[in-house]
Amino acid sequence: MAETVAVVRRIERALAATGLVVAGVAEGRWTDPTPCAEWDARTLLNHTVGGMRIFTAELNGTDPGAEHESDWLGADPRGAYAEASETDRAAWNRPGALDATVHISLGALPGPMAALIHFTEICVHGVDLAVATDQRALVDEELCEELLAVMRGMGGFDAYRIPGVFGPEVQAPADAAPHARLLAYLGRTLS
Repeated sequence: MAETVAVVRRIERALAATGLVVAGVAEGRWTDPTPCAEWDARTLLNHTVGGMRIFTAELNGTDPGAEHESDWLGADPRGAYAEASETDRAAWNRPGALDATVHISLGALPGPMAALIHFTEICVHGVDLAVATDQRALVDEELCEELLAVMRGMGGFDAYRIPGVFGPEVQAPADAAPHARLLAYLGRTLS
């Protein structure tokens, strides 16, 4: 039980860390390329907010109101993230949230596995956005280290290495920061 509660705390930390990055994106940077090869900063944030809205709806038993890749940001990407973050945090802290079965594009998942996937999405895409917009100093390196340890401890991550999601591991420099090692593990190359 402690580990399942810990993943909710990690989601909260990832939401906060990503929120700092989102708040710091300069106006002209929304079209900057990201470590997600086909996404610019705005597309990546839109995907992240869409995922947050879908998880929130699943946990609350409501309809998200749109598809994952719909435009969730509108004219205010920062505001859209802040609002989605608040409702997402509340949904994961709702009594019984981890007992729910969550239905996403990967299928029906037990609450703890859904929480781990959601934590991964928020943490990794927050790092992607920080790298894309030159805000690496805002990355929660300890959280990246924790996520990398969880992934390595899963006893095999190759099943998740599918095109458009995670690629083959890329060798990170020996002295790389935890966020760079995490992205390299997931197949992202940093320039």
